[in-house]
Amino acid sequence: MMRLAIICPCYNEHEVLDESARRLSLLLDELTAARKISADSYVLLVNDGSRDDTWEIIRSLHAADPRFRGLNLARNAGHQNAIMAGMMTVRGRCDAAVTIDVDLQDDLEALKRMIDKYREGTDIVYGVKRSRRGDSWMKRTTAESFYRLQHAMGVETVFNHADFRLMSGRALDELAQYGERNLYLRGIVPLLGLRTDTVDDVIGEREAGKSKYTLKKMANLAVDGITSFSVKPIHLIFGAGLFFLGVSVAMTIYILWSYFVHSVVPGWTSLMLSLWFIGSILLLAIGVIGEYIGKIYVEVKARPRYHIESLLGDDPTPPLRKNDER
Repeated sequence: MMRLAIICPCYNEHEVLDESARRLSLLLDELTAARKISADSYVLLVNDGSRDDTWEIIRSLHAADPRFRGLNLARNAGHQNAIMAGMMTVRGRCDAAVTIDVDLQDDLEALKRMIDKYREGTDIVYGVKRSRRGDSWMKRTTAESFYRLQHAMGVETVFNHADFRLMSGRALDELAQYGERNLYLRGIVPLLGLRTDTVDDVIGEREAGKSKYTLKKMANLAVDGITSFSVKPIHLIFGAGLFFLGVSVAMTIYILWSYFVHSVVPGWTSLMLSLWFIGSILLLAIGVIGEYIGKIYVEVKARPRYHIESLLGDDPTPPLRKNDER
């Protein structure tokens, strides 16, 4: 019987933790009673440097029910790093792991279907959003625009999939080989090449509090997603450079023709517009190239992605990786 680990990243989530823990406890009970998971399955709550009493609540949950484990990061490492920290912690301590945000807006019924797919032999199961009724219009619009932009830039991702997924123990072992600091799991996981499938995920209303994924964080994630997996922006800059080279040649011919036929026009306005436009293109090009150079700068230092301050409910001796039980 499979041992399941459910990983929930938490950042200032004291308002939803108790209710989420109640729902997850019922889910574990139901799956255990149905003999779909073993009784030693558990939930790992990853505290991503919260500034409220999130960690204290996690400790209380662990004291009341050992199936709730806690991983306390020394500082805020970011959503992607918190998920990675959780997956690398449960690696070798479970047969499969599911990552899901602690607000549980993702569909728990979809999680059950993920387990069924895993038992059929699938290594990676993606939760794909078929309905976003729980999201605001702004979040729906920006998210779907971002997925389309990624595809246009040549980034291979699963459309409308965020970070709600199941990964087998073998998939976790493969993922551990990716050591990059600029972490974008939605782009890395499809590169593993293992057997995959999808389940429909209906996004529900948030129980309490508000999303910690601000517009700024989503924009940063978008930049990371594109620049970590595609050089197409640099190709576009090169193409734009060739285009403006052609424009400058045409303008040179026009200026020389105007000079020789004495048809000189006071072109202060057009000159200023041209200078501003070309100047902005140059700054944009430098900025895009700077993003890539900045990523190289971060990668070559090879600093740790995160630091663990404490761990609740760790196995005394991590088991060796064995063949997955289906």
